[in-house]
Amino acid sequence: MPTPTLSKPTPSRASTASKSTKATTTKPKTAAPTTPSQAPVRDGFGALVHPEGTTFRVWAPAASAVSVIGTFNNWDSKANPLQAEDGGNWAADLPGVQAGAGYKYVLTTPAGELTRNDPYARAVTNSAGHSLVFDPLDFDWEGDRFQMPAWNDLVIYELHIGTFNVKEEGHPGTFRDVIERLGYLQELGVNCIEIMPATEFPGAYSWGYNPSNPFALESEYGGAEVFRELVKAAHQHGIAVILDVVYNHFGPGDLDLWQFDGWQEGDGGGIYFYNDWRGETPWGHNRPDYGRPEVRRYIRDNALMWLEDYHCDGLRMDAIAFIRNVKGEEDPGADLPDGWSLMRWVNEEIKSRQPWKITIAEDLRGNPAITAPTEHGGEGFSAQWSASFIYPIHQALTAIEDRDRDMHAVSRAVCTHYNGDAFQRVIYTESHDEVANGKSRLPEEIVPGNVEDYYAKKRMVLGASLVFTAPGIPMLFQGQEFLAPGSFNDTEPLEWDWAGRHGGITQLYRDLIALRRNQRGTTAGLRGQGCQVFHVNNDAKVIAFARWEDSPENATVVIANFANVAHEGYTIGLPGAGEWNIRFNSDWAGYDADFLNFPCFGTQAQGGDYDGLPQHGSFALGPYAVVVLSR
Repeated sequence: MPTPTLSKPTPSRASTASKSTKATTTKPKTAAPTTPSQAPVRDGFGALVHPEGTTFRVWAPAASAVSVIGTFNNWDSKANPLQAEDGGNWAADLPGVQAGAGYKYVLTTPAGELTRNDPYARAVTNSAGHSLVFDPLDFDWEGDRFQMPAWNDLVIYELHIGTFNVKEEGHPGTFRDVIERLGYLQELGVNCIEIMPATEFPGAYSWGYNPSNPFALESEYGGAEVFRELVKAAHQHGIAVILDVVYNHFGPGDLDLWQFDGWQEGDGGGIYFYNDWRGETPWGHNRPDYGRPEVRRYIRDNALMWLEDYHCDGLRMDAIAFIRNVKGEEDPGADLPDGWSLMRWVNEEIKSRQPWKITIAEDLRGNPAITAPTEHGGEGFSAQWSASFIYPIHQALTAIEDRDRDMHAVSRAVCTHYNGDAFQRVIYTESHDEVANGKSRLPEEIVPGNVEDYYAKKRMVLGASLVFTAPGIPMLFQGQEFLAPGSFNDTEPLEWDWAGRHGGITQLYRDLIALRRNQRGTTAGLRGQGCQVFHVNNDAKVIAFARWEDSPENATVVIANFANVAHEGYTIGLPGAGEWNIRFNSDWAGYDADFLNFPCFGTQAQGGDYDGLPQHGSFALGPYAVVVLSR
């Protein structure tokens, strides 16, 4: 998530005047139900298309009257009043209104007459424009029955729609532009893309962590129609789609949810938000009210929509530490029990409906309860981004002097797991947060201004090798695989010419992914739960660890050299007898002409205890190199 820059939500450009009106501090009241002139034909909220027309339903408990205006009634606020229902809901069925029609709600409230976009709008003209009626069933999925890969086979590629594959200068990339690169990602071996938030935000450029219309897909990216094309095309390439969603705050810009029906307390956000100290976040006073049933339903409906209507294969939920705690810390005095129970409920709903889909938490507090089962008191996420990996590994790779690399910290990072499950964590050396916010891509951090320097390339590759051999779900960030320079910025397109300049580095990633997924039938251990760091040499800066699926004797062994020193014969213990073959050597000159191509050969295991193991062997080891062995 980007560094916060705003302290308070700003009003929508489409309704600035009404939002500046002083609002009452009276609590919202439920309007008395009346008999509607025509009963709505569909349950749910928003604009609900059916063969005869559209049902409109909105929650506005403080309003005394609501009407819908749009292209179908010449934007006349008196033409189509909604009828009051129980629970502060308002609804009406309008025959003949079909997908594509523009609309908004007009609310008579204690704060005056307010014009609002639909909180459940699936499409908008733009964040300050109007809502569009959208039919989620009007799309040919061509029998899409994509099978989500197992967690131990998953390789995630995080990308940002606006910068990933820009085709037109001066305009952000689109969902359709990503489709053009799916063949490349498939060839790379990636079987899952994680898309940074793509719901409607103000303007044309954003990281996406400032959602103004949480149910609508960003119009600059192509909107809902083209997003469905992307998901379908990804599935046809064997690639799952995870969408990053933001529930820790809404806005702050162009936010019609803010004081939606005119009610608020203490100048707070109104019915969708906490109106007291609990509303404060690093991104404004705009935390949703996780205790209000209607807001809980709103967030639950949003999560299920992506998985069911858009066929997404999982969700990555942003900064959930700020959903379960006001400060985002392990501070019991600032805990939000309603936030915890909401995330648990959402995960339970997903698992009850589509248990093969994944939910990933960005919590970064090392709390195993985040991924513990809900029946055991946990939040029930499938996996979480692992602070226990990224921080010690990043520190070891960016230290200037070899003597400052702590192999004990590295060894702890390698075999960490949550709740006894190696695949409840996502591991990486680059993510959108780690390559921005005043930080740069890993090789840029190692040698600022010269990512093509030998040391930058070697240590970047060292980190990548650990990502794909340590236990966990590996993730890489767009362009990492071809040594993309600098840092991430939402207005600077990914430089694809670097892919041609560094095809060898891309081949290294392709080989690592193949090893991780055991596509060559020699490294099944990398898909297993078993992990043991059995060799730690903090003087020579070398570690060795074993990964196994069924038996330690059938392990895949990884040796990592964190020093600029080569070894002609480095001895480590081995878990079993027989011939141990080299499956990968990161020092191969085929990956980069600057690499030393230090010769590395397999060996026959020798009897005799070493490193607490029954066999041992000696292997050549290049500087800043990783070697992967198996029998």
